[in-house]
Amino acid sequence: MLKKLDSALRWSTGLMAAMALFALMWLTLVDVTGRKFFSNSVPGGLEITEILMVIVIFGALPMVSWRGEHVVFDTLDALIPDWLREIQARVVHLICAATFGFLGRLMLMRADRFAEYGDTTVHLQLSIAPVAWLMAALLGLTGLVHLLFVFVKAPVPEHIPFPAAADRTAP
Repeated sequence: MLKKLDSALRWSTGLMAAMALFALMWLTLVDVTGRKFFSNSVPGGLEITEILMVIVIFGALPMVSWRGEHVVFDTLDALIPDWLREIQARVVHLICAATFGFLGRLMLMRADRFAEYGDTTVHLQLSIAPVAWLMAALLGLTGLVHLLFVFVKAPVPEHIPFPAAADRTAP
């Protein structure tokens, strides 16, 4: 079951974030080239960049949580017994689930307000509400990922260890 969820997340949020990042790369290239050589930038380029950044950041959140690729401070982990570390992980996932769920609810309320007021971007007049609804949905999905890991042990991430200072050779 976890492999199917991994595949579903990879092909939904992972692909969405990757496509947004790719579009952001090309938008930046065209915008900078236009400014440098043609003294003209992409109309609404900043607004499109902001929307694409939202998609990249919030689209990556569920995948980062699923794969356990967060920044982790494990200074005291060597002192904590394995049985307590397991409980600690589940409590942390519960707190994360509650936090992401709460943030998703706040964003949903904000998105509804954007829709009610008809808020749009300044230059392109794009509605802000769909972007905020997407943010709320992705925050909620991230919360669900953490909630799942309260009950099911999270897959062990495949980390590449950072070389220790002692392993580095001086030039």
